[in-house]
Amino acid sequence: MHFILTLMVIIAVWVKGDYKGWQKYHATMLYYALGNLTYNFLCANYLLWKLDPDFMPNHSMTEMLYTFIVFPATILMFLRHYPNTFKKQVIHNLIWIGLYVGIEYIFLLTDRIYYQFGWTLWWSALLVAVMFPMFRLHYKRPLLTYILSLIITIILIYIFDVPVDIPIEDRPVHD
Repeated sequence: MHFILTLMVIIAVWVKGDYKGWQKYHATMLYYALGNLTYNFLCANYLLWKLDPDFMPNHSMTEMLYTFIVFPATILMFLRHYPNTFKKQVIHNLIWIGLYVGIEYIFLLTDRIYYQFGWTLWWSALLVAVMFPMFRLHYKRPLLTYILSLIITIILIYIFDVPVDIPIEDRPVHD
């Protein structure tokens, strides 16, 4: 299912022509990729959610599909069609939040994703509800978004007791 979703996203971006404006949204595409890579790095030995691969060999390779294809494509589609009025912006955000949570719910029902260490679909819904407004904020005010992202990350690490103090192997010092 992950591979099929990736193909569907590629086709959607191609058909709608959203790929044409990629340079305009490049920084926010990288912000999303950075966020996902940070999660996978900080939680490598303590994944709160884990993807069960279908055609990919493992979770990490499946995450690569999302990090470098699905998530950047999401930014293209989300920001390129971002409306001007507040009411339409709220609806736009709710549609994307619903889409992400709906897809994750299908993945949960089909055993393509599973949760650990207290994470649930409700936590995912809350995270996604914060993420989409953050994408727009990043597009407009990146520095503020990085500060808020750091605060949110620290809060989530605390809530889920993520062990980020794993010692690094001793490395020899070279002169």
